[in-house]
Amino acid sequence: MISNPYAPPLASVRDIAERHALNDPAERGTRLAAAILDAIIFGAMVYAPFFAAMFGRAATAEPGTDNVDAMLVVAGGLTLVGFVVWCWLTISRMRANGQSIAKKFLDIKVVRTDGSPVSLGRLIGLRNIVNTLLGFIPLYGIIDTLFIFGESRRCLHDKLADTIVVKA
Repeated sequence: MISNPYAPPLASVRDIAERHALNDPAERGTRLAAAILDAIIFGAMVYAPFFAAMFGRAATAEPGTDNVDAMLVVAGGLTLVGFVVWCWLTISRMRANGQSIAKKFLDIKVVRTDGSPVSLGRLIGLRNIVNTLLGFIPLYGIIDTLFIFGESRRCLHDKLADTIVVKA
């Protein structure tokens, strides 16, 4: 059989990120808004149920009874449920496309500097856990944040994790 020199190649080709996306980093204000919105979402899902249960139970408690243990159990249970739901939503979004809940709303995402998708381990491990541990060093948080004003718009934790936040 004679092979056709004009036939399309038979190799499988993996899609890669478009190069122009790497040249279009997310705006500084959008990244700040995403961080603030993520904190609000976390607080609403984790802390709000705790305080609602504590204050709601205290308001309905009969005078003269001290039922603190029951309040703590209910509040702790609601907090745990809220935290589990928040973890599930956040991790599923991060695994799917490198976005937190707020990044999805604001249409930005995290990718590797070569444009490839970022792994969940890199997102959670390097961008969050290592960054949190480094936050115990005095002034690290300020230095990390000030790196955003560089030309590449990458914070120090982005450089550590070899990632960039781009428009989705």
